[in-house]
Amino acid sequence: MKKGLVIKSTGSWYYIKDAETGKLVSCNIRGKLRIQGIKSTNPVAVGDYVEYDISEDPEKGVIKNVLNRKNYIIRKSTNLSKQTHIMAANVDQAVLVVTVAFPDTYPIFIDRFLISAEAYRIPAKLIFNKTDIYNEKQTKVLNELIEIYQKAGYECIATSVKNNTNIDQVKSLIKNKISVISGISGVGKSSLINLIDPNLNLKVTEISDSHKSGKHTTTFAEMFELSTGGYIIDTPGIRGFGLHNIFNEELFHFFPEIFKASHGCKYHNCTHVHEPDCAVKNAVEKGDVSQLRYENYLKILFGDDSKHRL
Repeated sequence: MKKGLVIKSTGSWYYIKDAETGKLVSCNIRGKLRIQGIKSTNPVAVGDYVEYDISEDPEKGVIKNVLNRKNYIIRKSTNLSKQTHIMAANVDQAVLVVTVAFPDTYPIFIDRFLISAEAYRIPAKLIFNKTDIYNEKQTKVLNELIEIYQKAGYECIATSVKNNTNIDQVKSLIKNKISVISGISGVGKSSLINLIDPNLNLKVTEISDSHKSGKHTTTFAEMFELSTGGYIIDTPGIRGFGLHNIFNEELFHFFPEIFKASHGCKYHNCTHVHEPDCAVKNAVEKGDVSQLRYENYLKILFGDDSKHRL
């Protein structure tokens, strides 16, 4: 049996880079593999290390086994609540590309992404893109969001592809690491990646003028080797980010600044909602915890995707 790395997934076929030869082999999977382990729309993800057998055609094979993952980042469809999708596996960091306009990336979406990364112990970074097109009001929102997330402990980089702003910082961020890069459609992921490494020459489309929303440029998740060292996993633009297998009583653990403040709460099972002497609520009042982040915590806590209510 051969071993290899999954570098591209199209849903039904997986492109494997053979561990010994480095050659690409197109593989599908056994039926049994679909019902083992995590129930998801894709039992095999880009970044997975797999064992496979070659079929009669030497350029095609069958995946027999997925080797143990270091980690993975997973999301649940907000419309199809029982379906989950593994975005990438075995990554060093998760990078979310954000725009405050053209299109809007809502803070609740950012927080859902960060929660999922925290839950699976994946360091997360934020790139705030398209800084060159914002008006004064939008720039104010941008700066406020950067301040909030930096205070929460996340590295933030403000970028402009057009003006080449802070692109060297992004290059440094992803050098010699395996990074999964995500964002809603139209935030400029592909343009940003092309500027980081022009050799990749990813397809780019403009956002819709009428709806100010993005078109899906990236159709399938794919891993690319960078000429400067490291890999990026480019993922299709997404609209929603539902949380998977996160219970209400543990949700605050995945807001680092809320978790830190919670150590001062009077009750060990404090929900940070209605209890007296809640250190988290006190931290919000003092400005040590962002009001926005706290409100998003409450929205997710009592939202439709909660596993159960308090």
